[in-house]
Amino acid sequence: MKTVQMTLDEALVDAVDRAVKKLGTSRSAFTRRALREALEKAHVQSLEKKHRAGYERRPVRRGEFSIWEGEQVWTEP
Repeated sequence: MKTVQMTLDEALVDAVDRAVKKLGTSRSAFTRRALREALEKAHVQSLEKKHRAGYERRPVRRGEFSIWEGEQVWTEP
């Protein structure tokens, strides 16, 4: 682990302190989890942006996926 110094506004620190007390954790653990979740969210947003850009460059053509329509039907045995 590495110790880092951060500057946060007092209201945010107070809110974090209330949350960690309820959760029974520490500021550091809470912050690590929040940062990991934020990084994962940023990664997903990046992938979604790439996905969107790909379809903008090469839009789906009519009938392109029609071969799979029969596979989407769920029937009861």
